[in-house]
Amino acid sequence: MVDALSSWNDGAAKAAITGFVARVAREGGPDYVPPAERIAVFDNDGTLWCEYPMQVQVFFVLDELRRMGTADPALLEKPAVKAMLAGDLQALAGMSKQEVFEPAFMVHAGMTVAQFKASVAAWIEGARNPKSGRGFAAGAYRPQRELLDYLRANGFKTFIVTGGGIEFVRVVSERLYGIPPEQVVGSSTKNRFEVTADGIEVLKLPQLGSFDDREEKVANIELHIGRRPILAFGNSDGDLAMLRYTLAGPGARLGLVLHHDDAAREFAYDRDFRLSPLREALDEGAGYGLTRVSMKDDWTTVFGD
Repeated sequence: MVDALSSWNDGAAKAAITGFVARVAREGGPDYVPPAERIAVFDNDGTLWCEYPMQVQVFFVLDELRRMGTADPALLEKPAVKAMLAGDLQALAGMSKQEVFEPAFMVHAGMTVAQFKASVAAWIEGARNPKSGRGFAAGAYRPQRELLDYLRANGFKTFIVTGGGIEFVRVVSERLYGIPPEQVVGSSTKNRFEVTADGIEVLKLPQLGSFDDREEKVANIELHIGRRPILAFGNSDGDLAMLRYTLAGPGARLGLVLHHDDAAREFAYDRDFRLSPLREALDEGAGYGLTRVSMKDDWTTVFGD
C-alpha cells in the first residue's frame, strides 16, 4: 500500500493526522463531517515554505526598493524601508511583523494587480534565500505538499490564510501547493476599479486594507471562507487565534503547529524570531489542544531534494 505521507515519520503527529482524517471521512461514524464542511486552513510563511531569515515577500520588496531608488521620499522615511535599503537584517528582525510588511503592501501602489503579479512571477524565478542559497520557489516543504494532497484526496478543501500579501501568494499557490488563487486569504491593500485606455483594471492603492495576522486571520476566515475550519496548521503565535478558533468548534477538530527545530536541514528558531515568534503556542499549546509537529523528528525530508 502506498503511503500518501511518505515524507512523515511514523509517530504521534502523523497518527494524529491520519486518525483524524479517517474519523471525519468515515460515513456513518460518530465524527463524520460532510465534504462541504471539511475545511483545512494553512498559514504560508514558515508553515508551507521557508520564512527564515525573513519572509519571502520582504526580500521581494527589498529588491524592488533597490530598483525604485529614491523616487518616493515619503516611503524612504519609514524605519523598515531604511533598514531594507541598508540591508540591515538585524534592524528588521527587531521590528514587528506589521512594521516590516506594511511597506511591502504599499510599495506597488499605482500598479494594476495584473502588473504586480507579473513582477512577482518574474522575480521569484531567479531570487534566492541569502542564507541557504536555495531558490525561494524551491523552499516549499515536501511533507506539507504531501499533506495537502492527502487532505484533498479525502474530501477536504484546502485554503491558505497568511500574513503575506494576498496577490503575492496567489502567484505561486497553485503551482507550489495545488491551492487555487481563490482559496488564498491574506493581507491586502485597498484597491480601486479603474477604466483605462487599455481596458478595465484593478489598481493597488497606497493604503493597507487588512493585515492578516493573529485575530485578523479569524475575521478574514469568516469574511472570505464563511465556514469554521476543522483543521488548521500554523507555526507561530500569529496563527494562534486561527488555531484556537478552529479547535473551539463542535465535533472532531485538529490544530497543528510546526516547530522549526532542525538546524541541519533548515533553521532552528522559535521564541526569539521577532518577525514570527513561537512562544505562547510552544508553552501553552498542549493545554489548547494543539499537536506539535517537529521538523527534526516528524519529517523524513524537508525540501525533498
